[in-house]
Amino acid sequence: MRTTKNLITTLFICVCAFSFAQKKEVVIEPIKITENIYMLKGQGGNIGLFIGEDGAFMIDDQFAPLTPKILAAIKRITDKPVKYLVNTHWHGDHTGGNENMSKEGAIIVAHTNVRKRMGEESTVRGRKKPASPKEALPVITFDKDVMFHINGEDVLVSHVHNAHTDGDAHIYFTNSNVMHMGDTYFQGKFPYIDLNSGGSIDGYIAAANKALLMADDDTVIIPGHRGLSNKKELTSYKKMLEILRDRVQTKIDEGKTLEEVKNDASITKEYAKDYGGWFITAEGIRETIYRSLKNK
Repeated sequence: MRTTKNLITTLFICVCAFSFAQKKEVVIEPIKITENIYMLKGQGGNIGLFIGEDGAFMIDDQFAPLTPKILAAIKRITDKPVKYLVNTHWHGDHTGGNENMSKEGAIIVAHTNVRKRMGEESTVRGRKKPASPKEALPVITFDKDVMFHINGEDVLVSHVHNAHTDGDAHIYFTNSNVMHMGDTYFQGKFPYIDLNSGGSIDGYIAAANKALLMADDDTVIIPGHRGLSNKKELTSYKKMLEILRDRVQTKIDEGKTLEEVKNDASITKEYAKDYGGWFITAEGIRETIYRSLKNK
């Protein structure tokens, strides 16, 4: 018995040490887009940073343990404090640092449903998530759109309905022609659509359409994950989703079951190689689209 306990203790210590090492190795990489706008990559959702005389305007904040590294990266770019922090949606890889940023003096802004979902116990991808502490919740919320006038720029924060979740927002820097789409865009890979949080395939496509209406050929698009993108890539991405949605709908109209659709590789045949290979597989996106369409 003692040997078993010792083995369990050793394994636990190893797992903790490995997790700590992983966090230590995360590097926050600033990518300059314009003189005033950066994308910060690290672990979790892409961070947007807009700097100027009025202060720093931040979009999303990844995980709580990374806050010191994120703040250090920001201080290398500007000596101004973060004045506003906008959450694109409620998931922890985009809001995990909220409590820390609030203590740093940032005013947190998000859609009404972000505050609601963060404030209650929930389940994401099968994992229980406790309610966030009060200090992590947005203190300013909106239902549709809100405009910031900061650092000489008009910044439009616009709600998109039932896309990745039911609280998504796009942030468009109207003068600089840069747009942060949060997780309504997984550049180059099948998207994760959180059906349990109000997401849907139709809403996801509509979110892409809304972004494309504002974008032109020079717009720089910051996706929720992966690299910088543009209107051409987003157009192809939207077309891919429309084709998959229509194929799955045809299968539903033919009376196919969920298991039959999940196992039907022909639905995603020309997209599986390029858009799969990440945490949402071709089978996973077929299942998501099926469940979304059946729940309409």
